Amino acid sequence: MNEITSYWWIILILFSIIFYKFILRVFFGMVMVPEDKIGLVTKKFVLFGADKSLPDGRIIATKGEAGYQAKTLAPGLYWGMWIWQYSIDMSGFTVIPEGKIGLVLSKDGQEIPTGRILARKVDSDNFQDATFFLDNGGQKGRQTAFITTGSYRINTFLFEIVIADQIKIYENMIGIVTALDGEPIPQGQIAGKFVEGHNNFQDFDKFLDTGGNRGLQPQVMLAGSYYINTWGVQIEQNPMTDVPIGYVGVVISYIGEDGQDVTGDTFKHGNIVSKGQRGVWMEPLGPGKYALNKYTTKLEAVPTTNLVLNWANARSESHDLDKNLSTITVRSKDGFPFNLDVAQIIHVPAAEAPKVIARFGSMNNLVSQVLEPTIGNYFRNSAQDSDVISFLSTRKERQESAKNHIKLVLDEYNVNAVDTLIGDIVPPDSLMKTLTDRKLAEEEQKTYQTQRMAQEQRQGMEKETAIADMQKEIVRASQSVEIAQRTADATVKKAEGDATSLKLNVNAEAEATKMRANAEAEATKARAGAQAEATKLNASAEAERISKTGLAEAEKIMAIGKSTAESYQLQVSAMGGDNFTRYKVTEEIGKGNIKVIPDVLISGNGGSDGSISGLLGLKLMEMMDTKDSKDGKNLKKQ
Repeated sequence: MNEITSYWWIILILFSIIFYKFILRVFFGMVMVPEDKIGLVTKKFVLFGADKSLPDGRIIATKGEAGYQAKTLAPGLYWGMWIWQYSIDMSGFTVIPEGKIGLVLSKDGQEIPTGRILARKVDSDNFQDATFFLDNGGQKGRQTAFITTGSYRINTFLFEIVIADQIKIYENMIGIVTALDGEPIPQGQIAGKFVEGHNNFQDFDKFLDTGGNRGLQPQVMLAGSYYINTWGVQIEQNPMTDVPIGYVGVVISYIGEDGQDVTGDTFKHGNIVSKGQRGVWMEPLGPGKYALNKYTTKLEAVPTTNLVLNWANARSESHDLDKNLSTITVRSKDGFPFNLDVAQIIHVPAAEAPKVIARFGSMNNLVSQVLEPTIGNYFRNSAQDSDVISFLSTRKERQESAKNHIKLVLDEYNVNAVDTLIGDIVPPDSLMKTLTDRKLAEEEQKTYQTQRMAQEQRQGMEKETAIADMQKEIVRASQSVEIAQRTADATVKKAEGDATSLKLNVNAEAEATKMRANAEAEATKARAGAQAEATKLNASAEAERISKTGLAEAEKIMAIGKSTAESYQLQVSAMGGDNFTRYKVTEEIGKGNIKVIPDVLISGNGGSDGSISGLLGLKLMEMMDTKDSKDGKNLKKQ
């Protein structure tokens, strides 16, 4: 018996060891919640107490009623949770990843007030204390509060968690905000009022507590990362408003209080107000980037540099303000239509830009409403007072007049007219042909006149050239005369020199001959002295003869030289230098016995001396022959 009892105890112990969880759970109500789980409790029935069932409309029990329990079981060991009375569901922690948020939907709680779409925040340890949430007025539905990155013990019987992305607004972008809950927008406004303290709409309950309005918000959000409850706030990203260099930005606000016009009584064309009020702001924005809400404000960029507008079909500037402008067609006084291109340079001072926008609304309106009709009508009126030719010829004066007129007009519109320029003027083709023909005729006439003057100048030049050429010949002839004169003088001088030289030579030869004769005589005398006395007389006679002969020869040579020199001088004086030269040439030809002309040349010139001249010529030749013969004999003797 004892052995049997021991055996059953062993079996009981083994059974208890093997099925201890079941035993503990069934007999002791033990529940063990793992460290990464929470226990969601469902109470099946209530054994004791008055509150056995939930109130109408509730699904979560906070006071022990049957049903889903608000209180959860944290990780740990619990007793008394009898299996027949409680059902325990193990649920994992709610984890919100990095860069995400958890939007909370409550399945139980009080009703959301009419007109609201989000339940207000209740401090319940980030929705981990469901009992506190329900007991302190927590409302069912989408919650304004949310949970951020982390792990939470959320009772999923009560709360449903929706994972949403963190809102990121990128560089050079802004976030335009539309609130989905809040007070209605005031009458007459298009956006809610400006409220502060909600940390860029991340604290939506603060936004609602301070009277924030649903709908479009005046505030914008700048670049960054934000925890935004997208059930309550919608974000639209848009580029920042850029005011380029050379421009100012005139802000037109559609929201704000009605402000008082700050321009005074002198400006009656628009409502210009202080910054933040509804209307055109008096202070324009300089170049830069601005976080402007495009739905609540409008920015008109006004160029502050010189602006060129072209009334020309084929030309338009980069600003495109003149894209609708075209070449102006006018009609002259004489009925001819013609086209002209005009360029207008304007300047809008920065301080006057708000007035221009308040008056016209935009720069395009300024061009279409003021500049286009003003400039077009001025030139049409101006053309009607003149014919086409006069208009063309007075272009400069008309340009200056247009500049002054347009300046006066634009001054009234707070715009400076810098300059007015008339470009290409295109008259009718028929008139252009007439003008061209006339101009060609005038140019041809000028050409003919120029050619005639050129011919006259050429004739004068030819005359002067001929005179210059003749002057060369005159100078050359004059120089030839002078050269001939100098040559004759040289010839005379040479003849005189030759005569003097010949005379000196003759004297020298005579003296030499005399000396030779004396020497010979002395020699002969000496020889004669040596000879016999018999020959004394013969020697003396012979010496005497020789002496006389030498004297005669010397005197002859002297006489010949003298006579020759005197003859040359007389011949030069009588015949002239050129004739004397020809004579000497002829003489030398004669000495050489060269037959140049016939021995006898008798010619008549119609006079009576032809035969005589011929005879004289023959006589002269005979004398010359005789003289030559004597000279030859004398030379042989010597």
